[in-house]
Amino acid sequence: MRVTPRGGRDALTAGTDAHLAARLAAAPVDGAANDALVALVAKHFGVPRRAVTLVAGQTARVKRLAIAGDATALARIAASLYAPAS
Repeated sequence: MRVTPRGGRDALTAGTDAHLAARLAAAPVDGAANDALVALVAKHFGVPRRAVTLVAGQTARVKRLAIAGDATALARIAASLYAPAS
């Protein structure tokens, strides 16, 4: 996940083939952006916050997250970010 803190508003979008992209209104201070990212991902994927874990990238823009849940459903939701807008 490539994260842009202070991005104006919270949004999860398609990134590159390697990762999704997230814009966060929160500043990268005292873990606020990481907390906002976990909340945004949990909301978008329809899982509780405790199901989203920041695995790597605590202080980096590129982060690795683990999301607990049905892998097929989670993959379908992630793929929908890359679907062309109709």
